[in-house]
Order: sequence, then structure tokens, then C-alpha cells
Amino acid sequence: MTDTAGKPVGHGSRTGASATGDGLIRRRRRRWLRNSALGAAAVLVVTGGAGWAVYAKLSANITADEAAAAELARYERERPTALVRGALNILLIGSDTRAGDGNRQYGKDVVGQRSDTTILLHLAADRESATAVSIPRDLMVDVPSCRQEDGRRSDPVFAMFNHAFQVGGSACTIRTVEKLTDIRIDHHMVVDFSGFKEMVDAVDGVEVCLKEPVDDKAAKLRLPAGRVTLDGEQALGYVRARKSLGNGSDTERMGRQQRFLGALVNKVQSSDVLLNPVKLYPLLDAATSALTTDPELASLRGLYQLVRGLRDIPTERVRFLTVPRESYVYNANRDQLVEPEAEKLFARLRADQPVAVAPETSQKVPGEDTGAGGQDGPSPAPTFPGYTASEHTCE
Repeated sequence: MTDTAGKPVGHGSRTGASATGDGLIRRRRRRWLRNSALGAAAVLVVTGGAGWAVYAKLSANITADEAAAAELARYERERPTALVRGALNILLIGSDTRAGDGNRQYGKDVVGQRSDTTILLHLAADRESATAVSIPRDLMVDVPSCRQEDGRRSDPVFAMFNHAFQVGGSACTIRTVEKLTDIRIDHHMVVDFSGFKEMVDAVDGVEVCLKEPVDDKAAKLRLPAGRVTLDGEQALGYVRARKSLGNGSDTERMGRQQRFLGALVNKVQSSDVLLNPVKLYPLLDAATSALTTDPELASLRGLYQLVRGLRDIPTERVRFLTVPRESYVYNANRDQLVEPEAEKLFARLRADQPVAVAPETSQKVPGEDTGAGGQDGPSPAPTFPGYTASEHTCE
């Protein structure tokens, strides 16, 4: 006697009856799998049009910054050359424009728009690390002649960094950063107030930890001490507040913004948002509606190709710091670069070399010898005040 596979059935083998039962089970399993596959195929056919409509809507949400692309093209010859293939430098700009739905409540219109936050995000070519460098808005820099909204060109001026965005938008900001750092900016993203709030609400809030209660009328923020989950409106007040949190300096506020971004990233990664279409769509809709980007990134495909290389970076290799700065010699309310520390940082980013960070209390002076027995050898990598995304909590 043989079984259904043609193998002999002997002592201790299954009986013909059991083999027949197993065959029935296998046939039923094959039938179930076939029907499931057909059902899945039917769902794809039926929902394919809707899926494409969703994709098209989300892509259409993103505003392509064609004007900035055209302006940058005019100055291509003066722009820095990328030194390391595959490494990317992305300028993230938080705009405090009062134009658009939901933004006018945050103050009166100003001439043009201003950059409330600017972060230079460097992605290593091997995509094993990321470095986010905040640029103070009060940093005194050389702003080049830029094209204004009315078509006229501004005069070159030595002014606060956020003057560049107010005068010439993202293109002027990019050219200012490139002039300051000699780092080629590959992409840029601009996010406004309303979009920031919607992204936070789309993930059901972000948790922060406060050492003391907050009561800031200017920021419309009132929070208890301890662990607090901030909704979009509260989160906006939290990252913008200056008078009621910390020492009131813009440097402290930038550190708070960096920590909040780390918490937001961790919330998205650790929750089921990415696996739950019901939660994912509102997040994508909010994120894409909030973005103005260079034309290359202005689609879901472009954003996906960017994000794909980031998803596996451990949080301890996502580093946050502020460009080395100190009070401007002629005005204590303004900032200036600290040299040679700033140039050491920019040089490492240009060469796609890792940037070491440590808390302010334990950081070493950039370029300082680590004390390896006093022996001659290569200079140690500089360490800058900062922290990693894994340190965003306050346990």
C-alpha cells in the first residue's frame, strides 16, 4: 500500500483512512487559499481606483517650490559642490506666516513671512546616522541679494539670519546657509503653524515631561508639571514659548524644539500609526498639506524615497545640536558663530563624517585631546554640546 505521495505505508505509518482525511484537509486548505487570493485580488481591483485617488490627493497636497528652484538655478555657479555621493543635506524651515487657514490667529501680518525655526538635517551616505543642526534665527550673517515677492532684488546685508526668509523666502535662506557653511543644500521643506498642529493631532498627541507648571499667556499655554500629552495647539505653544520655559533664550527654545521633534518621531515609530490605515491617512494628509518642498520631493514618491533610507536609523544615531554660537559682540540680544568650532562642525558635515554630541555639562572642547597617555596621534573627533533622539525623554 502506498500513501497519496506514492510512499509505502508500513507499520507505524498513518492508516489509509487517516491519509484520506489528511488529503481532504489539504484540499480544503488549497481551496481556502485559492478563494482568499481571489478575494484579495477582487479587493485590489475594486479599491484600486480609490487607492490611486488617495495617492493623487496626497501628492497634490504638497506644494512644489518652483520659484525657489528657478532662483537657485540662476546662482548654480556660486553654490557649493556636494563632496560625498549619497549624502544628503535637507533644510527644514518652520514658517510663522499668518497666511492660510488657521495661521492668522497667531499674530498680525508682517512684511513677507519669517522663519521661526531652521534646521539643517544631514543624512549620512550609508544612512546609518542623521545629524540635525539648528541655526539660530538671531544669528548675524551675510544675506546675499535676493529676489523679493514683488520681483525686485534686495541689497546684500549683514543681518539676522531670519531676515533672509522674510526678504527672499526659501531660496534666499538656502543661499544664506550655503554661504555660511559651504554645504550644498540638496532639498528643503517649509512647514507652517497650522500644518504642525495637524500632524501632532494626527498621532493623538505627543508626550513631554515638565519639571515645573507652565502658565504662558503669550503662548496661550497652561500645563501642569510632570508627564503631559500635548495636542497640536499645546505643542505649538510649547515649541514657540520663550518667556515661561527655561531661561528665555532662543538657544534653550531650539533645544526644546529638537527634543519635541525626537518625541514626535518616536511616537510615530513606536505606535501602530504606520500599520493602521485609519490612523495613517490623517497623518499623511496633515503632513503633505503642511509641506512646501523643492520639486523633486513634491510627491509621495519623492518623500517615500527620502524616508525609506531613514526608517532603520537607531534613535541613538539621530543627533541634535545647535551651531556653535555666542552673544554678538555688538548686541547681546543677537548671536554670532564661535570659531573655529563652527567651521569644524561644517567641515565634518561636508565630508560626511560622524558628529559626536554630549550634554552641555560633559562636552569636550572641539578638537581637544582625549588624554590618550599624552602620545602623539591623530586628533580626536570634536564633540559638540547636544544629545541624541534616544535621550528625548525626561525619566
